Amino acid sequence: MLVFACWVIASLSTLGALFFSEIMQLPPCVLCWYQRIFIFPLVLILPLGLFPFDGKVVRYALALTLTGWLVSLWQVLLIAGWIPEGIQPCTQGVPCSEVQIQWLGFVDIPLLSFIAFSTLNALLIAARIRSPR
Repeated sequence: MLVFACWVIASLSTLGALFFSEIMQLPPCVLCWYQRIFIFPLVLILPLGLFPFDGKVVRYALALTLTGWLVSLWQVLLIAGWIPEGIQPCTQGVPCSEVQIQWLGFVDIPLLSFIAFSTLNALLIAARIRSPR
């Protein structure tokens, strides 16, 4: 069930990213593209490991989610002003520190990505602990 929950979160994150870029016409920055690189494959990888269940899928997914979490953490810290803009990777196109949408005064797209990756990591670590070796 934990891996299935991860698939649901990855699917919702993928649909949300596509909604923001294709429907709302919000162009993604470089860091957003990197995060998409790590979340989009999970939509295909996780169900392949579910039927029949293969414990190795957790290891593969965890490698993607941990890396995506680091990228999302970098962007959240960049937006918060803790990382100087001089070392940001977004030199062309949309600035990585630009806040395009903000709900409730603090929830923006990079924070949503960070929460999704954090939740995925927690669920996958729990699945790794509970799965037989």
